[in-house]
Formats: sequence, structure tokens, C-alpha cells
Amino acid sequence: MAVEKTLPKGQRVSIKDIARAAGVSHSTVSRALRNSPLVNAETAAYIRRLAQEMGYTPNILAQSLVTQRTYTIGLVVTSIADPFVDAIVDGVEALATREGYSVFLSSSHADPGREIAVVEAFHRRRVDGVIVLASRVGSLYTERLQELGVPIVLINNQAGGEYVYSVSADNLGGAREAVCHLLELGHTRIAYVGCHFRPPSNRHRLEGYRQALNRAAIPYDPNLVIHPRGFSDLENGQQALPHLLEAGATAVFCYNDRMAIGLINAARDHGLRVPDDLSVIGFDDIEMSAFVTPRLTTIHQPRYEMGRRAMAMLLALLAGEQVQDVVLPTELIIRESTAPPRSEP
Repeated sequence: MAVEKTLPKGQRVSIKDIARAAGVSHSTVSRALRNSPLVNAETAAYIRRLAQEMGYTPNILAQSLVTQRTYTIGLVVTSIADPFVDAIVDGVEALATREGYSVFLSSSHADPGREIAVVEAFHRRRVDGVIVLASRVGSLYTERLQELGVPIVLINNQAGGEYVYSVSADNLGGAREAVCHLLELGHTRIAYVGCHFRPPSNRHRLEGYRQALNRAAIPYDPNLVIHPRGFSDLENGQQALPHLLEAGATAVFCYNDRMAIGLINAARDHGLRVPDDLSVIGFDDIEMSAFVTPRLTTIHQPRYEMGRRAMAMLLALLAGEQVQDVVLPTELIIRESTAPPRSEP
């Protein structure tokens, strides 16, 4: 006998409507939609097919009252305009969507106070967990976990101290590989342009720079290390050029790709050719690094995988599992902005 599958226009389909159409109890429908083994497989398949035909969509609010979950995640990024962010967000969303979670996105603008405020706002929204990119408060979350009651995972933590749940790239190893590449090309006057407002990652990249020089028996020259004080990475790269030329640098390792791009633009404005007069290497492998002229040699950070792993860590914590910090390897991407030094002065 045919069953009635339609409702008055505008009326939301409920579990009770499906139960009535299928001739079963609403608890059976509920179990079938949750893939419970308590429901016969054939019956469960029929109920799910019927629910789809009737246009049923789960009531998340009602589900949260039962499961104590909202199936939402808060994601805090520095800025949605930051080209480093997009692939990380994609990685988080891909796994979150597959597991039935929605993602709320908000920006901290690298302001520690705003970061804390955003995380607490997410808590008031009853999100199940929070992921923070480039956190400026870092280890403060260790004690706040007891207060907020939701797991928090950091990506590329930029605050001092240790944090119990974090995902990052190998800043030390990546920096060492970048400088070794320049050394292998024959450069000995290699400069480092650092970032004063990202202390932990800057410290690791500077240490990788020093280790590579030390292994090559090249003395560390503080005149070749500069931390500009501009308002943006591009501006810092531009500001660094006069100092680097005065110090006699033939190659430069920049903290990130945007600094490297700013430096390349400044070099062009001064009539210098990259890499003929100055080799430049960046860090991050953002999309625009492959489209500047010359195309930028850089260190690739697995940003999509960082986002995916952070979401996987959050899901594991929600399931009550033990997790460990994750450090992902980087990769040298050789393009056209690096070459052997010129033989003539």
C-alpha cells in the first residue's frame, strides 16, 4: 500500500512524520538515521531512503539536546586576507564537513586580547571545539581549558611556552634546508630577514639559519641579520634592502614569502636583478610565490595537511582519545629566484 510522503507546503518534515509514513515507531526512525545496529539493515535502508524522499533535514538543536554536541567548530585565523590562511581553512573544512561538523570562522588580527575574546565568544555559542591559527596567547589556553571545557588546538603557535595540543611545520629544519640550498649554490654572504612580531617561529628559523652556516664553517655575522619594523611583511621586505646591500649580502633567506616578494620588488626598483645580483628565498610557498617575477624559490609548508591534522586532533579529543603534538615536514621548492653568485663584484 502506498504511503503518504507529502506534507503541507512550508511544514518541516519531522522524525514522527517519517515514522508515520513508514509504519514504525519514531524511536526506530531515530536509530535508523543514526545507523544504529539495533535496527534491521533492510528496514534502516528503507527509512533512510524515505527520509531523503520526504526532504528530511536533521534538527541540529534537537540533536544537541540529546548528544550534548552542537557539531560546530570555531576557527580563529589572523586575517581572512592573509594568503597563508586559505589552504589551512580548506584542510579544516574538508574533514569537518566529512564528519558532519560546521565551521565558524573569525579573525583575531594578531591581537592577543581579540583572540581571547573570539575564543570565549565561540564558547558562548557552545561550539564543540576551537582551532586557533598563529595564536598570540598560546600556553594560556592550558589553564583555560578547565574553565571553557572545550578542547583547543593551535596551529603554528606564535606565543612563548608549551601547549599541550598543537600542529606546526618544521621551522628549524625548513630554514636549515633553505640556507643549505644557498650554500650549495656557492653563496657565503647569506642574510636573514626576520619577523619581530612572530617570536617562536622566527626564533626557530633564525636557529636553522645559524645551524646551516655553522655546519658549513661560515662565521655568523650579525650585520647580515635584520628584523625590520614595518607594518606589513611586504613593507618589511622592502625596508630590508638598503641594509642588506650595505652588509654585502649576495643571497637572502626571508622569514616568509611576502617579505621575499617585497624584497624582490625593492631590488627591481633599485635596478638590481634577481637572482643575478641577489638571490632570494622565502618560506611558506603561498600561491603568489609561483606567479611573481622571477618565480620564488621557497620552503613549502603543508598548509592543507596542517588544517586537516588539527581537525583530526580535535575530533580525537572529542572522542576522549589521547593525542600528541604534530610537527610536519617541509619541502624545498626551487624556482628562478636563486642562482650561483656572480663571479665579478
